[in-house]
Amino acid sequence: MTADLSAAAEPPPRPLFSMPPYRGGHPAPAPFLPMSRAEMTALGWDSCDIVLVTGDAYIDHPSFGMAIIGRLLEAQGFRVGIIAQPDWHSAEAFKALGRPNLFWGVTAGNMDSMVNHYTSDRRLRHDDNYTPGGVHGRRPDRAVIVYAQRCREAWKDVPIVLGGIEASLRRIAQYDHWSEKVRRSVLPDAKADLLLYGNAERALVAAAHRIAAGERARDLGDLRGVAVLRDAVPEGWTEVAPDADTVDDMSDAPRRGCPPGRTVVRLPDYEAVKDDPVLYALASRQLHLESNPGNARPLVQRHGDKEVWLSPPPLPLTTAELDGVFDLPYARAPHPSYGEAAIPAWEMIRFSVNIMRGCFGGCSFCSITEHEGRIIQSRSEGSILREIEQIRDKTKGFTGALSDLGGPTANMYRLACKDDAVQALCRRPSCVYPDICKNLGTDHDPLIRLYRKARAVKGVKKISIGSGLRYDLAVRSPAYIEELVTHHVGGYLKIAPEHTEAGPLSKMMKPGIASYDRFKQMFEAAARKAGKTLYLIPYFIAAHPGTSDEDMMNLALWLKRNGFKADQVQTFLPSPMSLATAMYVSGRNPLKPIRRGGGEEVFSAKGLRQRRLHKAFLRYHDPENWPLLREALKAMGRADLIGPGAHQLVPAGRPGEGGRRTGEAGKARSGGPARGGSFRTQHGGRGRGRKPAP
Repeated sequence: MTADLSAAAEPPPRPLFSMPPYRGGHPAPAPFLPMSRAEMTALGWDSCDIVLVTGDAYIDHPSFGMAIIGRLLEAQGFRVGIIAQPDWHSAEAFKALGRPNLFWGVTAGNMDSMVNHYTSDRRLRHDDNYTPGGVHGRRPDRAVIVYAQRCREAWKDVPIVLGGIEASLRRIAQYDHWSEKVRRSVLPDAKADLLLYGNAERALVAAAHRIAAGERARDLGDLRGVAVLRDAVPEGWTEVAPDADTVDDMSDAPRRGCPPGRTVVRLPDYEAVKDDPVLYALASRQLHLESNPGNARPLVQRHGDKEVWLSPPPLPLTTAELDGVFDLPYARAPHPSYGEAAIPAWEMIRFSVNIMRGCFGGCSFCSITEHEGRIIQSRSEGSILREIEQIRDKTKGFTGALSDLGGPTANMYRLACKDDAVQALCRRPSCVYPDICKNLGTDHDPLIRLYRKARAVKGVKKISIGSGLRYDLAVRSPAYIEELVTHHVGGYLKIAPEHTEAGPLSKMMKPGIASYDRFKQMFEAAARKAGKTLYLIPYFIAAHPGTSDEDMMNLALWLKRNGFKADQVQTFLPSPMSLATAMYVSGRNPLKPIRRGGGEEVFSAKGLRQRRLHKAFLRYHDPENWPLLREALKAMGRADLIGPGAHQLVPAGRPGEGGRRTGEAGKARSGGPARGGSFRTQHGGRGRGRKPAP
């Protein structure tokens, strides 16, 4: 019988490192987790208890989820091997370490494999930051499914446990941008036994010990943060329909119509949501309503003759537990088998330190909250300072400069709800939209103290802040802005207002441009006080749901007035399971009640030409875009913006101007192999390679 997951009945979580070790002892940690039989022999192993399969190169560092998973299991006494970027065309490469004694652990890597492979316009990317040499093509499309199939072919009786960002964001029926259809949960498609989502350390440790004790992986649906397949809802549970129709807004109001005890929310079936956009939006809204581990109920969604059972989200790790994860004996380097081949993601993060997890921003297009949660989990100062010393002493090439102290955001370290009871009831998807919640603590003093202690570490000469800054929080702390500008910004600081117009900003759940203006004033004042010449570089998104042609035109005019000429720009990518993707698919706003024939409608630019137009507005200064922009401005009745004036957007045409027309340049068939396009990482940052939790 499945355990009761109601908040009243659930016991406190067992501390992460409190389980007795498997095999009765803690062997010395391996220099690197073995990737070959020779390495296993050197360790005295004849077999592995658990074999982890990943789409990334193996880098033994806490910025990479597979290293965390492997080292955490090793600390529990398990023998763990890694098969990184195997040849997936047959099962042979999956037999390299022999038959796992307990289970396979399968992940696509630090990014969804489709996001890794293709741009938002479905063009093939030309490189892969998680592969030696940046070489593209070392992992398959839909890697979790393909790897699981090969694992089953290699040893069909060994349980398969899925994890990582791809599995996490595809745990229920989700829209797939590259096939332009709603796909099933990855769990039945991969024919796996168990799926771990979000910050999975607790579930991982418990599952490993219970499987070792003889339990079946498919029977572990009572763990938090897991998905399993069942024939039916277990006896004794009360099913309720989605309550998105009856709740006026996502808020901290108590749930209505929720019977006490064992209650599971039934999402619309896969067979229904794949053909009915309104039901898709309803399912998406309910998933996000049930995202707070303090009050979330289990979810169930029918897929054919099986039920996908989704337990409530995992409880956040304590500071001591998170320290324990980061203090594990990582080699802090790529596996020696890669030789001197550069791995771009490693080069980006090798001199950076991750100080926290999670994000309460709730931006509708971003995957951080859906994967890591909105409750901030922060490391202690001692753990962070120890890692800085390890970088100084052990990381090849360190010259005294740290590239980042941050995480999913730069300035949410130790920020939390002021009242645990209020937090346990809250159903808001964001603590800062439409305004900063009165219950949110915004004290930046702990972060300022951390910066000062980090700068005082012997051998540290400079610390840059490379993570995305939440500027609407920063303006609450002028002292933080001064500290940041005086000591941690050199030349420019990148921030992401994402748009200037109220329509798209309301769908993104981002603050208005006035918040950016206020931060800009404070930033420039702090720079003058420090005697520095610094610049803000804003990022924007084209073609986000809720964005009209006029919105993009007004953004372009704002850019020109303020002297910005964007180099690389981002076009909205409908990533699996996000609220913005539900808007894109359904034409409805899941932030509001969803009703048949009602609810708030949302326009999305979907055609290739219109998406290119929105992107062209961001690059109004590029001559290649001028023909397309002139044509669009005339159609919009804004030919007055064509000409040489400072108030005008593009010049009048001249013979031969601008080379190829934008509508013809880089032309690609749907899903075709054309190259190019800048990109954001899976987690909302641009090119940072920041770690998603396992």
